Amino acid sequence: MNNENMVSVGDFPTPSYEEWRSAVDKALKGAPFEKKMVSQTYEGISIPPIYTSKNWPAAGEPSGFPGKQPFTRGFSACGVGAEGWCIRQEQAAPDLKVANAAILADLKHGTTSFLIRIDKAARSGLDPDQANPGLIGVDGVMAYARADFDALMDRVQLDLVPIALAAGSQFLGTAAMLASLWQQRKVTGNEAKGAFNADPLGTLAATGTLPVPVEMALAHMADLAAYTALHWPNVTAVGVDTTPYYDAGATESQDLACAMATGVAYLRAMTAAGMEVNTACHQIAFTFPVGCDFFLSMAKLRAARKLWARITESCTGTPTAARIHARTTERMLTRCDPWVNMLRTTTAAFAAGVAGANSITVLPFDHALGHADAFSRRIARNSQIILREESSLTRVIDPAGGSWYVESLTDQLAHAAWGLFQDIEKAGGMAMALRSGIIAEKIDAVHVVRERNIAHRKDPLTGISEFPNIAELVPSHPDVDRKSLADQARVALPANRVEAARALRGAELGSLTERAVAAATDGATIGSIAAALAAGTSSGVSLQSLPRHCLAESFEALRSAAAAYKTNTGAWPTIFLANIGLIAAHTGRATYAKNFFEAGGVKTLTNNGFTEAKACAAAFQDSGAHIAILCSSDALYEKYVSTMAPALKAAGCQFLFLAGNPGDRKEGYLKAGVDDFIFVGCDVLGSLRTTLSRLGVTH
Repeated sequence: MNNENMVSVGDFPTPSYEEWRSAVDKALKGAPFEKKMVSQTYEGISIPPIYTSKNWPAAGEPSGFPGKQPFTRGFSACGVGAEGWCIRQEQAAPDLKVANAAILADLKHGTTSFLIRIDKAARSGLDPDQANPGLIGVDGVMAYARADFDALMDRVQLDLVPIALAAGSQFLGTAAMLASLWQQRKVTGNEAKGAFNADPLGTLAATGTLPVPVEMALAHMADLAAYTALHWPNVTAVGVDTTPYYDAGATESQDLACAMATGVAYLRAMTAAGMEVNTACHQIAFTFPVGCDFFLSMAKLRAARKLWARITESCTGTPTAARIHARTTERMLTRCDPWVNMLRTTTAAFAAGVAGANSITVLPFDHALGHADAFSRRIARNSQIILREESSLTRVIDPAGGSWYVESLTDQLAHAAWGLFQDIEKAGGMAMALRSGIIAEKIDAVHVVRERNIAHRKDPLTGISEFPNIAELVPSHPDVDRKSLADQARVALPANRVEAARALRGAELGSLTERAVAAATDGATIGSIAAALAAGTSSGVSLQSLPRHCLAESFEALRSAAAAYKTNTGAWPTIFLANIGLIAAHTGRATYAKNFFEAGGVKTLTNNGFTEAKACAAAFQDSGAHIAILCSSDALYEKYVSTMAPALKAAGCQFLFLAGNPGDRKEGYLKAGVDDFIFVGCDVLGSLRTTLSRLGVTH
């Protein structure tokens, strides 16, 4: 090609927004632009199809620069650095030996940090000889004494590997175990890295209980923070984890508001205990769940830094960048077709990485099914490594910076969250808002709307409400012998655990954590420390906990009911596809019907189509099904429904659907024998529930 004939981009005229809009309106042929082209988030933020500089005027750099106020664009001018964000793997296997082997394998293959979740018994402040068997070894590691933590961390270089804890209400006793282990291993204050994650209000929201009054729990948290600031400068004592709110159905702005309100409550508690406000700010680390809405998740983390900088500037005069740990949310994970979860978690991790999270946890794709195996942990770990190293996300500082869409969405989320944060403060703060039920009420209102959208497939779930596969083989893992492990744990309990913890009784604030660490060194357990801390206090706190929801829970409940029916009867509940005409005529709606009913565990029985009512009725009888659905084009419906529907009813069809919106032909089809219709926008979940009931499936 002759260079003289080449056309550069600059030779084309730049269209204006008005010209673009005119072209779109023409293509819409009279359909309303706002309805067809503009989407809405659950907080009511409008998302137009195109953004311009008018959506985000960049004059004066309103988002600042990376590492500079308001920290929207990152906590550091260098981004997350050459090594990238911290890859934090969760460990919750009950068996200490199994958990230790998994930790060592993770370290060998790229994991750089760990979060240790202790089991429900320990999180309840109970040793294995005190707890109900239903708590022991459930949802966490069976670590009760320092010796257990020592075994868990066998051959782990604690001077190099950051350790974070998830201990619920037992944050002080569990932190004492880790601090005592650091001391035993001769790890210096500057070498130890991690997070104790004391989060009493988050625990109250999640479980509905605290073993001591809220004020005392906050005082214990402040004591731990003061001790941590003095002895472990690279460790944070306080964690603000919004998982309970997000799992209950919170929007991104509600999630942010709860985080900010909780952070402010913790700042007040620490400064009231005498801690200097800047020191208190640096003791707080945030954990945010991230979902697979890429841009919304990214904007949430950026908005979190902006909001926290504003709060800390108001408190101290010096804005502080929030330390953010991102965790792929449990609410998006599914038990059915769990392999799709790999896509969900990778998208979420990508968003968190681009948003500049300090550390990220990717949950294994089979997390919703129970304990992860080596394969799913490897996939979770490697997805981060690929994003961080092979995709080179860490080589670009704030890649979303300057995007009119992302910057505008970040700003709108921040404004929405700030208004909700002010509402919580007006209600008396986060603790009062939890007690009064305001938080639960606001979140539940959103959950109801989201559930309706999921039921109508306005919010589709791949592998669940869309493209289900009822013939899939779900990965299974061997059952854990918790009884045997509990017996071993009881035998291993230190004989002097009660005596070792006795020194904590009556201990004054200011020395409480130091005494707890000494008690852990002497043989106290998490349970005995909990008993000592609660001795002589009034009763704890009890309120209605926030419910935990998964997006797929309603559909998966139907799938489980259908699977149980198959186990009991030897066959799936079925529906006959009464396909009309040639394959080209019926395949679209037959496929729609298949996806529709199999989303509820109802197997579809298909065929190549019929033009004779008698043949269709005979095939229905031979299939053994009790219900059927007519599938074809609108034109063939007009021609054949009047004969097909009566023939199917005469052949024993107890309920007859028609695939498609009947429009003004509805009355005629109903008279012919059609009982109901399925179409885009109908209540899929409601139809599936009634269908399963008709087929004798208990759900």
